[in-house]
Amino acid sequence: MTSTGVWRDVSPLVGRKDELEVLRLAARRRPAVVHIEGEAGVGKSRLVRELVASVDQSDVTVLAGNCQQFREPFILGAVLEALRRCREPLRRCTALSPVTAALRAAVPELADVLPEPLSGMGDPLFDRHLLFRAIREVLAALGPALLVIEDLHWADDGTLQLLRFLMADPPPDLAVVVTYRREDVPGGMPLGRAYRPAANAVTELIRLDPLTVSQVRALAGAAVGTDTVSAEFAAELHECTAGLPFVVEEALRAMSSGPGGLIANSAAVRRLSAEGEVPVLLLESVAERLSVLSPNARRFVRAAAALAVPASSELIGDVAGLRGEDLRSAAVEVLTGSLLHDVGDGTLTFRHTLARQAVYHTVSVFDRRDLHERAVLTLSALERPPLVQLAEHCRLAGRHPDWLRYGEAAADQALVVSDAAAAIPLLRRLLAEPWLSGTDVDRLGVKLGEVSALGLDSVGPASALKTLLGDDRLSESARGEVRMLLGMLLAKQRDGVTEARVQMELAVDELSGRPDLAAKAMSMLAQPFIGDTPLDQVTPWLHKADAAIAGCDDPAPRMSLMANVIGSLVAIGDPSMHERLAAVPSIGHTLPERRQLARANSNLADSMTSIGLFGSAREYLRAGISAAEETGSLYVLSGVRSTEIRLDWFTGVWAGLDVRARSLLAEYRELAAISDELNLVLGLYALARGERVAARAHFDDTDVRCPQNAITPVALGCSAGLVRLALQDDDAVLAGVEADAGMALLRGKGVWAWAGELAPAAVDAYLFAGRVRDAELVVRDLSEGLQGTVAPLATAALDTCRGALADDAGQDGGQFHQAAARAYEDMGASYLATAASERAEAHRLRAGDDAAVEALSQTAERYEALGATHDAARCRRLLRGLGVRTTARTGRRGYGTELSPREKEVARLMAAGDTNNEIAEVLFLSIRTVEQHAARVLRKLGTTRQGLRNTEQR
Repeated sequence: MTSTGVWRDVSPLVGRKDELEVLRLAARRRPAVVHIEGEAGVGKSRLVRELVASVDQSDVTVLAGNCQQFREPFILGAVLEALRRCREPLRRCTALSPVTAALRAAVPELADVLPEPLSGMGDPLFDRHLLFRAIREVLAALGPALLVIEDLHWADDGTLQLLRFLMADPPPDLAVVVTYRREDVPGGMPLGRAYRPAANAVTELIRLDPLTVSQVRALAGAAVGTDTVSAEFAAELHECTAGLPFVVEEALRAMSSGPGGLIANSAAVRRLSAEGEVPVLLLESVAERLSVLSPNARRFVRAAAALAVPASSELIGDVAGLRGEDLRSAAVEVLTGSLLHDVGDGTLTFRHTLARQAVYHTVSVFDRRDLHERAVLTLSALERPPLVQLAEHCRLAGRHPDWLRYGEAAADQALVVSDAAAAIPLLRRLLAEPWLSGTDVDRLGVKLGEVSALGLDSVGPASALKTLLGDDRLSESARGEVRMLLGMLLAKQRDGVTEARVQMELAVDELSGRPDLAAKAMSMLAQPFIGDTPLDQVTPWLHKADAAIAGCDDPAPRMSLMANVIGSLVAIGDPSMHERLAAVPSIGHTLPERRQLARANSNLADSMTSIGLFGSAREYLRAGISAAEETGSLYVLSGVRSTEIRLDWFTGVWAGLDVRARSLLAEYRELAAISDELNLVLGLYALARGERVAARAHFDDTDVRCPQNAITPVALGCSAGLVRLALQDDDAVLAGVEADAGMALLRGKGVWAWAGELAPAAVDAYLFAGRVRDAELVVRDLSEGLQGTVAPLATAALDTCRGALADDAGQDGGQFHQAAARAYEDMGASYLATAASERAEAHRLRAGDDAAVEALSQTAERYEALGATHDAARCRRLLRGLGVRTTARTGRRGYGTELSPREKEVARLMAAGDTNNEIAEVLFLSIRTVEQHAARVLRKLGTTRQGLRNTEQR
């Protein structure tokens, strides 16, 4: 997912609520001493600013000073800087101790409000003691006061002595807050040596840790004013910044510096990491820390930056040219200063990516090349040379032949283990090199397209392949293959389907001399469910690809053709499917064969789910998941996991369905086909629970309005959902409009096997709007379109449509609804079977059949067991309308302080932001009843409506 926003200069405090409360409480319980410790960028100063902002400065005098990183710091500089600001409060003091006169020379700004000077003793120790007493007396005279000293790790000895003096016997109304980095504190003691605080003083130590991933997500969203920051983006940002708030904010600032504002997606974070766009303030901070290191320590940390990966001190030392005691002392110095840290197994690394880049920026161009040369020599001598690292060091050292050799070897190695994420960047960087030969470009371009098919990222590789098609070095023989691979990538993208077909058709012509590859391109064009291309335009490609299977002797390409062709035949309900399925191999002997087997099983499971062969779909699904996991085919795995969610929806496996779907959506949001299917299921699930706002949001987040880019069965399911949503709102006009749009797509495609969800919804909409003729046309077209097809879902839907027409005409539609219910039960479609039963029992009720009362009550219970609470409530409302009392399945009981099932439903809808009127509509209850339930919910939970919403959002 990509979110955009506008950077806010003042971002909110995130993840420090408890620490801030401790700090505020301590500052109020004077005298108090609070230590705030944490690494650079963790938010110590920000926490202090929040404290100061919360203080009523008409009652409390706030004094603040910063210790400075000078080689010879100004004695007592931070404290004297703070005291300069207390002139006005001191002017109001009626009597100051004569000892305060010792401050006149140290703080000239206070001279006119201090007593006349005393004559000194000429003894430096006595004068120092007198000055300390003067400072204490001034602070005592101010009354309630807050003294903040920041960056205590840079304090001079005099400041540390003064603070120990103050803390041992603090003025009764003084709170002292100090901040420091423990890693930079000499000797590890913030005040220079151990001290004993006053017995009456409140003392607190607040250690600030980096933010968690969820806190980084909250900070990113709040900083740019958007609530759509994805979990994936937050995880990438957390890894890049180590969760340090300062670094997070600077990274966000860098990413939002363009004209479009912040682009909050994972690619933006990876680009920030890869391109070395280090925020200016972070560069300055790191340069400052490097400046105090010894020459050997600087060489060591710069060598670590050049290596770019965790490494042992010995390896870093080899690259830095350090040995023996020089190496040991440099490593100790860098670790002590926390520029590097030990990850626990003897390897050293930077706290976050941007810190490494900031250090690397301090190395001159010539020194960088030398570092990378030494890295090549060191790494190539290892028993198992790290190919990816060697390739990168050769590239940066300008060793072109070695860069090609190691880079391609690393990509091949990654391809063997299906690590597309590692192989793709290597191949893209290699293809960008102007010195490659035409032969190299052909070979690497095809490899890039092949490995990209395994991964989840299609945008970057597609862009690279488009550029490659315009490269004069690419031969004609390779151009068609590259174009075909580009078409495959474009088909994965939102808004890319139309262009994908164009590229595929061009590839077929360019591959005329390579019939095996031409057949593969034809099989992609033969897939009927992609976009809004009519079936009669797809069928010729399907026949051509099918004919090529017999002439293909290579098992892996043959299986690839079968995956596309047979999957397409199943999807349209072709009656030859059973014979053709028997020809699909069940075992792959090589890695390419197993990858194609994974794809074949995935395609077949998806096609069977679309037409209602749920039992067989489950079998192919299990095989597809196993094969995709074994071969590392990530894109195939995303498809089978998404299909599993939709299959679970159809077959009533609803336990945790929304949680599972949301988790996958966060992972695969960038993949249009996958995210559309998941949003469809989430929308239907919300609809069954009466959550209309959530349902509409999920449907709108698909390509249902852009069928040319959609997976057609999914788009038709979304159209059905939008019709049902309009019917829930009693909006006959909108329901008809949505039905018209869905039926136009269905008729345009000409695949009536996909009408299972839409047709009953469309008939209901037309009948509700009084458009009986349109409803009759749906039944007629569906009946004709299903002739000679295998389409259990659409066939059962036809009975539902016929029953609805009969009901509307005052005829006996019950037989059709009962037939539909049996058909849905046979295919394992629990929810649809329950809906058909509801129609049948409602018909029996209207006919005066008393036995239908118990049957409809059982239908409500089946809905309830699934989680379709809105549908269950609708059944019970119908029974109440007939004077039938309805009770919960388990009978009534007292729930005490626990929420009853009905109260849980009310609480869920309240948390979603529904009003009492809206809850009453969803649950088919009176407003008065909802008000009573809502009052009990809030009382039992001890919260407010807003508190309930906040809990839900978290």
